[in-house]
Amino acid sequence: MPDTFFTETQRDALQEISNLAMGLAAKGLSELLDAFIELSVPRVRSVAIEEAAAALREMTGLDGVVTAVRQSFRSDIKGEALIICRSGEIADLALLAHGPDGQPPDEAMSETELAFDIANVVTGACVSSILDQLGSSPVFSPPGLIGGKMSLDEVFQREGLDWDMALLIEVNFSLEDQNFRVHLVMLMAQQSIRKVRDAIDALLGEP
Repeated sequence: MPDTFFTETQRDALQEISNLAMGLAAKGLSELLDAFIELSVPRVRSVAIEEAAAALREMTGLDGVVTAVRQSFRSDIKGEALIICRSGEIADLALLAHGPDGQPPDEAMSETELAFDIANVVTGACVSSILDQLGSSPVFSPPGLIGGKMSLDEVFQREGLDWDMALLIEVNFSLEDQNFRVHLVMLMAQQSIRKVRDAIDALLGEP
């Protein structure tokens, strides 16, 4: 699926901007999980909402059930950020976060709380850093759970979303001896995507 909103130069610049942002998120996750985090190079693509599930699946091989958390942000660039993880990996991390002696009374709730904590760390660090580098300062709403153990197609059901474009930023956060991937998706109207593109051009000194 070709990216029709960004030129190769713009996409490369956004990838570099995202790389710095993801580094901040990795630091936050390391503190949250008390573990060393290895970080992959982010991959960036913009698509229409109805193509988002297929595009993310193509980029990552992500299949099976996922847990998805959404968090709105607003500034002159506004939208929603989705944090998507494999549901089984969230369950494993919940046990890791509680430690070998931790026995949470409600395991399902603990997984939800951890998903919210991960969303707050990744969204806060990534979206704030990306937009800050583009000259904007976002304000965030509290995170909300779209659902756990659902398919990507269910996550991106059109009737549940107010935006027409998705900016896919895929990154792998790896823990030693653990499999864990976080996928960040920024949902925006075309006008906000254009503002992102124009801000990148201004940053690059493009006319």
